[in-house]
Amino acid sequence: MLAAPLAMVVMFSFWSQNYLDLDKTFTLANYRETWTQPIFQVLMWRSLRISLVVTAATVILAFPIAYYLSFHVKSRKALWLFLITVPFWTSYLLRVFLWKVILGYNGVLNSSLMELGIIKAPLTFILYNANAVVLTLAHAWAPFAILPIFVALEKIDRALLEAAEDLGDGPFRRFWRITLPLAMPGVIASTLIVLIPTVGDYITPKLVGGTDGLMVANMIQIQFGKANNAPLGAALAVSSMLVVAAISLGIFLAGKKFGGKVK
Repeated sequence: MLAAPLAMVVMFSFWSQNYLDLDKTFTLANYRETWTQPIFQVLMWRSLRISLVVTAATVILAFPIAYYLSFHVKSRKALWLFLITVPFWTSYLLRVFLWKVILGYNGVLNSSLMELGIIKAPLTFILYNANAVVLTLAHAWAPFAILPIFVALEKIDRALLEAAEDLGDGPFRRFWRITLPLAMPGVIASTLIVLIPTVGDYITPKLVGGTDGLMVANMIQIQFGKANNAPLGAALAVSSMLVVAAISLGIFLAGKKFGGKVK
């Protein structure tokens, strides 16, 4: 059920659109246009940049939470995990709209800052740009980053840390030489879980991104919809998958190599 639609998208990418008819003659024109047109290059690079920033921010912020939950919470861990999953109780679309209300020109954030006298005019750089997309996506995907890291930390044998302490290692050395390498499978999983979907997200950029926050998925949706050019949209989709797959493989190999260096 997954392979058949994917195969169809790949096939479409080698065809061409003639108004309402599909020309099934094999062609690489869609890929040439995808990789040479400046607008597609800009959207692809922006999508990767936003996704990498979101991934880095989410994983870096998720690790301390997962670490605290694993090493310092002695009881009621189930309650903490329950609270982490509370955002899933609401619709993803609703959460995006809530951030739009918070970051808006007359939204909660601007109104609060003006009431406190911190600013005199509403901030305009926090909505309808890449900053809003990064913030919204980081909040939406934070639970997905916390849980895999927590699971990896829970599997660490505490006797290893005690042995390192007995041998004279301080907290930082224990973390760098034991905790982080052994938690790397969770970090890798969190990174890939956040990176791969955010590159292809188009709802968030459309609602809070504005013209400066649009990503390649928005262009794919336009090609399949209003532009009525499914082959070009398919070529964009396949190109995005290949780029993301290459980056994901690099992250996986780098993380696996680091994770094997427990000394």
